[in-house]
Amino acid sequence: MKRIKIFFLIIFLSVIYSCAEYKSTQTINKKEKIYYSSSGFALIYSNEYYEQKIISKKFSNNTTGIMHSTLKKNTPVKIINPEASTVFETKVDKIADYPMIFNVVISKEIASLLELDPDNPYVEIIELKKNKKFVAKKSNTFDEEKNVAEKAPVEEIKMDDITKDKNKTEEKKNKKQNFIIIINDFYYYDSANNLRDDLIKKTNMTNISIKKINNNKYRLFAGPFKNFNALKSNYISLNNLGFESLDVYRE
Repeated sequence: MKRIKIFFLIIFLSVIYSCAEYKSTQTINKKEKIYYSSSGFALIYSNEYYEQKIISKKFSNNTTGIMHSTLKKNTPVKIINPEASTVFETKVDKIADYPMIFNVVISKEIASLLELDPDNPYVEIIELKKNKKFVAKKSNTFDEEKNVAEKAPVEEIKMDDITKDKNKTEEKKNKKQNFIIIINDFYYYDSANNLRDDLIKKTNMTNISIKKINNNKYRLFAGPFKNFNALKSNYISLNNLGFESLDVYRE
C-alpha cells in the first residue's frame, strides 16, 4: 500500500514540475521583442505641411531626428535609401500624425544625407536595439543592413546588394524600378477577384491585379507605378475606402 502511495506521489510531483517548467518557458517567450521594420515613402518636412494641418507637429529642417506615428520617442532606427545605397542611423524625435501614404517624416538635412530623390523618396526603416550610447551617423556599407534585414520579423524586405562589382551597380542605378501597392492577401482566388472587381468600380483604377504566391495565398495589388506621384492618388483612393495598412514595395 505504501508503495502505491509513493508511486502516485512521484507522478503528482512530476506533473507539477512539468507545469512549472512550461509556465517558465512561456514567460521567457513573452519577453521577446518584435522589432519594427517598414518600407515606403518619406515625407520631407516643410512648414506649410504643419500650417495646412497635414502634419500634427512642427519640425526643424536642420534636425537629424525623425517623426513617426507609432514608434516611441528616442527609438533608434536605421533609414535606408536603396536607390543611392546610403544609410543613416538616427532616432525618433517626435510622435506625430501625418498621411498614411508616408511611413516617416524626415528633415531636409536627412534627405540630403541620404541623397533622396524628392520625386521618389522611397526608404526602408529598421528599428535597432537600444544601446547605452547612441550617436546619429551615416554609412554607405550595406553588409550590416542586409544581416539586420534578414533577421527582421517581416516577410518581405528588399535590399539593394552593392557588394557586387561596379559595373553591375551602375546597371542597377540606371535601371528603372517600379512600385506596387499591396492591398491584401487571400486564401482563395475568388475572394481576391471579387474585391478586385469591386475596387475597380469604386475607384476607376484599372491597374489592380492578382498574383499567385502559392496554392493557399493570392495577393491583390495595384500597379506598377513608375514614380511616387503616379502612385499617390491611387494610394489615397484606397485609403478613403478604409484600406489603411497598405504597404508599398519595389518590383
